[in-house]
Amino acid sequence: MNPERLLQNFDRLIDTPDAVPRLRRFILDLAVRGKLVEQYPEDEPAGELLKRIEGEKKRLVKAGTIKEQKPLTPIDIATTPFDPPSGWKWTRLGATVNNHFGGGTPSKSNFTYWDGDIFWASVKDIGKTKYVDQTIDRISEDGLKNSSSNLIPPGNLIVVTRMGLGKVSINQVPMAINQDLRALILSSFASIDFYYIFFKTASYEGSGLTVKGIKVEELLNFPFPLPPLAEQHRIVAKVDELMKLCDELEVAQAKRERRRNRLVAATLHGLNNGKVDNENGESFSFEDSARFYFNHLPRLTTRAEHIQQLRQTILNLAVRGKLVEQDPKDEPSERILTDISSVQRRNTKDNEKQQRNNICDHEMLFISPPGWCWSRIGQLCDLVSGHAFKAAEYSKSGARLFQIANVSFGKTKWETLNYLPLAYMAAYPDLVLNPGDLVMALNRPLLNGQMKAAILSQEDLPAILYQRVGKIVFFLEEVLNKYFLLYLQSSHFVKRLEENLQGSDQPFINKSQVMQFLVPLPPLGEQHRIVAKVDELMALCDEMEGRISTNTTTSRKFLEATLQAAL
Repeated sequence: MNPERLLQNFDRLIDTPDAVPRLRRFILDLAVRGKLVEQYPEDEPAGELLKRIEGEKKRLVKAGTIKEQKPLTPIDIATTPFDPPSGWKWTRLGATVNNHFGGGTPSKSNFTYWDGDIFWASVKDIGKTKYVDQTIDRISEDGLKNSSSNLIPPGNLIVVTRMGLGKVSINQVPMAINQDLRALILSSFASIDFYYIFFKTASYEGSGLTVKGIKVEELLNFPFPLPPLAEQHRIVAKVDELMKLCDELEVAQAKRERRRNRLVAATLHGLNNGKVDNENGESFSFEDSARFYFNHLPRLTTRAEHIQQLRQTILNLAVRGKLVEQDPKDEPSERILTDISSVQRRNTKDNEKQQRNNICDHEMLFISPPGWCWSRIGQLCDLVSGHAFKAAEYSKSGARLFQIANVSFGKTKWETLNYLPLAYMAAYPDLVLNPGDLVMALNRPLLNGQMKAAILSQEDLPAILYQRVGKIVFFLEEVLNKYFLLYLQSSHFVKRLEENLQGSDQPFINKSQVMQFLVPLPPLGEQHRIVAKVDELMALCDEMEGRISTNTTTSRKFLEATLQAAL
């Protein structure tokens, strides 16, 4: 492989998702196929190397150092994953292994067997790094003697045999192993580093060497592409060289991503908060941040997360009155509150409610634009929660039971679907859902910082509301459900909701709490303009996500082509 070719295309490769991990896998796969370094005619062929390995085994057996190995299954060249290069030879892995040891676990009920001075390796210790010099658990001498575990000398391959062959490490210190591991004592005529590379490729699907778990006999009979010993060393050296290059690419990629993320965060912070100071002490206004962001949009939106951040910024700008212009001809939103008050019954309880609805200046999250006003949610609407229908009441068809599982982020979903008899719609008229109804989850209302709320369409009906899902019923049509949904999805509402959630395993919010939350209320005309503008901008976000997906596919194809060309 020619590293210079990769560096020439670094700027295009660096933004490819998983570029460096894919490059690492590609290098290892080439290494075990003999395509990473040249073959030299003067190298001792693998066939001769096998003879020397066999001679070594016989000497060790004769000396009583190892036991004679069971016969291995002859190799069928027609079934091997690829044609070996010149000088290589397909053989069985066991043909190059002088000895192997399994392990065991001392009794957990005997505390004297544990927390001793002997490292004891299990699956959780192997495969994280190439070399392992310590383990999570330790056992005592008694634990070692009274179990089937074995103490493995340093400098051997420790292979996971029950959870996937790709997990492998080389022990640098003596350590005992458990029953899920196997220690391979290689011939002295083998490069342990090349074998490590081989086992790393065995964990990747598509390489032709995939194994999920393996018995000892299967492990020893595993087809192994044996290169000349001199070429094994050259392969290891080249892999080390290229892995260092991958390390450099990874560092550069991380540095570039951190710089971009800081730039995106600072710019969006300026959009969300108006004035912002950069690290040089310079001040930027909302207009400066907006101009910079949209002038550099392609550079600042290269991943799906960036688009999600942009969507959230659009929502925040919308409910702050910064997305569309205010029209002096719009009737101020205070009139909406007046109209609502005029149609409500006047009694002592209502007057007390109005008193509780008084808003203090320190509660307002920002200064509202001209014509806007702050209101408590309870002044604008009621929140109707569903009923706890029992499973015995369900039917095979009829009205859909609208549950928490059916509300997502701005949309409904029906992977989980239960029904109630249609007669229940007459029995529970207040819980019947209609087109345009705004619903929100009251149990587990947030997922990954997003609010589960949606507006129902005709396709969702007929439906009846289940418990812990709320239906918002506005007192007047002068509050648009689409604008209110935007506010529920904005970080202003989500942050307040997070602060008031109760419960840990099943977080929930009460109706009384939601009713006291504040909402920035624009004039009705501006609500319409805001909804239209958000729809327009979200459509652009959809297009940008599609572009990113297309670019990702193109980048991956370019990466594969570049890797092939770099051979």
